[in-house]
Amino acid sequence: QVQLVESGGGLVQAGESLRLSCAASGLTFTNYVMGWFRQAPGKEREFVSVISWSGGSTHYADSVKGRFTISRDNAKNTVYLQMIGLKLEDTAVYYCAAGRDYYPNFVTGKNNYWGQGTQVTVSS
Repeated sequence: QVQLVESGGGLVQAGESLRLSCAASGLTFTNYVMGWFRQAPGKEREFVSVISWSGGSTHYADSVKGRFTISRDNAKNTVYLQMIGLKLEDTAVYYCAAGRDYYPNFVTGKNNYWGQGTQVTVSS
C-alpha cells in the first residue's frame, strides 16, 4: 500500500530553519504530484506547496512564498520542504501528500494520499 512518511519536524525559534522530508513507497513516484499541507491547532488544513511530477514546476501559498522551497528527488522517492525564516504562525502539523493532479486541483486535497504528519513548532 501507499505510504508517505514525514520526518524533520521539531521545535525551533523564530527566524530559524528546518527541512522536512517525505519518503514515499508503494506507488510509482514519478506518476504523482507531491506537496505539503499544514494544520494549525483550531484551524482547517491548508495548502502549503506543490511540485510537479518532474520537479519542473512549483507553486506556493502566499503565506510561505519566498521562505519555503519544495523539491523532490525522484531517484529517492522523496520530497522535501526547506523552510527558512520561520514565524510563529508557521507552527502546525505538516502533512505530505501525493496526488494525480497539479495545481490548482491539488489544493482541494481530494483523492490525495496522506502521510501521518510531523509537528513543527516555532517559538519566540
